[in-house]
Amino acid sequence: MEDLQQALERYRSENAKAQGARGPGSRLKEVPPPIVYSKTRNLDCPEELLRKRRIVVGYERGPFVEGYNLLRTQVLHRLRENGWNVLGVTSPNAQEGKTLTAVNLAISLAMEATQTVLLVDADLRKPSVHRLFGLREAPGLADVLLDETPVEDVLIHPGIGRFVLLPGGRSIPRSAETLTSPRMTALMTELKHRYDSRILVLDLPPVLTSADVLAFGPFLDAVLLVAGEGITRRDDVEEAIHRLKRVVPIIGTVLNQVGREAVGVSRKQASNATSRR
Repeated sequence: MEDLQQALERYRSENAKAQGARGPGSRLKEVPPPIVYSKTRNLDCPEELLRKRRIVVGYERGPFVEGYNLLRTQVLHRLRENGWNVLGVTSPNAQEGKTLTAVNLAISLAMEATQTVLLVDADLRKPSVHRLFGLREAPGLADVLLDETPVEDVLIHPGIGRFVLLPGGRSIPRSAETLTSPRMTALMTELKHRYDSRILVLDLPPVLTSADVLAFGPFLDAVLLVAGEGITRRDDVEEAIHRLKRVVPIIGTVLNQVGREAVGVSRKQASNATSRR
């Protein structure tokens, strides 16, 4: 990884070239400065691992990547249109693809040069995001909330652009109470407002299996609902929407696992991302 001085020199060089190419009077945005993660833990994730875990950066192209890019564009439009920067991702029940959708959407959002993305594993009963990056266990949100561990000590940069991960940490049986604690309120306020260019994506527990999502509602600007084709029942989707819309706007739905050859998301899924409540 480049040290700070090398990164800044490279930024100045690229920015000077960009300004020269545009000419005087241009109103195009300047190339944003590079981010050097000096305190955040850096994790080397081989491409083979990312591909095996079905994470978009493990693929060069194809319907899998294109589907998430389309989903990213539609979600970004809704976020910017409303001035939002905190998005929750959930599903009616378990095993419907919400975690993989949250990870891939967060990474896709981080590919935009004008913003950074922090993915928070907020499924405190069954945290699992860290496993997608090859970690058996990792301290995280639970340690910050219960042990007063500084959040800077548990953040992970898996070597992917402007993407940073806050793992869930150890499992918490009584997670709903923890999510409504004053420490959680202070943490979410800090994460939401610390950087103007930051988008928070939270992998939340399933709506119908716990009260966690409803407890987390006040911290969210919007939520994305994931359903699995051939897995999620229509009644469960309707009940999940009924519960969610009481506490947070529903930005859209994603139909996951469409067709036998779908790897995780497809054009059909992404097209559902802007459905209204």
